[in-house]
Amino acid sequence: MAYVQVEADDRLEEGPEGLQFKCTHSVFLGADGSATQPRSAGVGNADRGYIQEESQRKGTGGFWTVEYYQSYFDVDTKTVLKRCYTTLNPIAARTYLSTSLNPADLYGPFWTLTTLIFALFLSSSLAASVSAYLSTSDAEYDYDFQLLSIAVSLVYAYGIGLPVLLWLALRYLGVGEWSVVEALAIWGYGQFVWIPVSFLCVIPIKIVRWVLVGIAFGLSGWFLSANVYPILASVRYALLLILLVALHLGLAITFKVMFFSYYVVDGIGPDIPDLPGEGSGNSTFAFL
Repeated sequence: MAYVQVEADDRLEEGPEGLQFKCTHSVFLGADGSATQPRSAGVGNADRGYIQEESQRKGTGGFWTVEYYQSYFDVDTKTVLKRCYTTLNPIAARTYLSTSLNPADLYGPFWTLTTLIFALFLSSSLAASVSAYLSTSDAEYDYDFQLLSIAVSLVYAYGIGLPVLLWLALRYLGVGEWSVVEALAIWGYGQFVWIPVSFLCVIPIKIVRWVLVGIAFGLSGWFLSANVYPILASVRYALLLILLVALHLGLAITFKVMFFSYYVVDGIGPDIPDLPGEGSGNSTFAFL
């Protein structure tokens, strides 16, 4: 509280008629008695940080700085898990972008792809070692760490490189309603179904693994198509959609051949013909 000393004025004795008030400039006194300018009006919820617009989510630096991407990694684990589980629901696929993925993040897609890499390597190595032990108990199994580098290249190329290339192609065609963050989020969360399938494919029954791969291909393919088709329909480029389906099918077959091709003969359940190079049905153990 600041006190200002006012000198006596003869006009005060004349009553209210003698007083004249002039408002030249509004000044407030601070706690130390110094004059401070008033705050400007119009400070709303957005200024206080209660409302986060898309422009406010971006950092103050350029896109080459860490601050620019920091807001896209500011998401809690509960939200990430909910977004992962929702991708398994075909009914919610059409509205996923507007409901579950609002706003989009990069934290969940990155860890989904990274977890998938280790899931592919660990599950395939575990199943191959168990199959080798059941086939010939005295044989030693050497882990193939080259599979890990293959998984890294394959998963990151499909989950990061492909959506970025698709976004650039859409920008070239004049479609600007889809951001690169949304494209990365859709592709990253869309690969979540392969994580449980990777561990379920430890089952040494070839027909069961083919069914699991088909289910994962169908769920992830439908999820991607439901979110990408409305964007591609605006430019009427059906060729892009056909190309994306072909790439997704190639990914599923590559997963099956590279990571899920192991079995123990003398068999458990019915068998199906082998793919070229996958091994003969008379072999005791096969792994690629």
